Amino acid sequence: MNSVLQDVANSYKKAAVVDVRSGDTVRVHQKIKEGNKERVQVFEGMVIRTSKKQSHTATITVRRITGGVGVEKSYLLHSPLVTKVEITKRGKVRRNYLTYMRDLRGKSARLVGREFDRIAVNNVRDEAAEQAEAEAKAAVEAEHAAKEAEKAKEQAELEAKQKAVEEAHKATEA
Repeated sequence: MNSVLQDVANSYKKAAVVDVRSGDTVRVHQKIKEGNKERVQVFEGMVIRTSKKQSHTATITVRRITGGVGVEKSYLLHSPLVTKVEITKRGKVRRNYLTYMRDLRGKSARLVGREFDRIAVNNVRDEAAEQAEAEAKAAVEAEHAAKEAEKAKEQAELEAKQKAVEEAHKATEA
């Protein structure tokens, strides 16, 4: 029974996820749906907590200071709404939960940086996700082209009607 649950849970996992650790400064790209429009919003901040890294419910908590106010967001790493997680800096820390960072301000809130290969860490490709994104983009473009063709057809009909009215008007004048 347990293996069935694990199979179902693993089916929802992404094939490849960036190895995010506490103390990292990350840029999280998240899909936001507003009405019928979709856009990608980027949230950049420091990871103050990671949990359940091997699970399909792996989460990170990202904190940033905006306008003097601390803003924290939690993200499910395997969520389809999280399109990309990009590590910009690595900080040297010895804990997993950096809740003490909430009380620090200014220079004391900085972490000592560590050297890391930024390109190798962020070079995680999920071909299935890229293919799904390309298909969605193609579907949107096809829908847009269909709308444009319909508009062009309506415009041609209007021009034909206008021409017929003008000819009828000229015939009645003569």
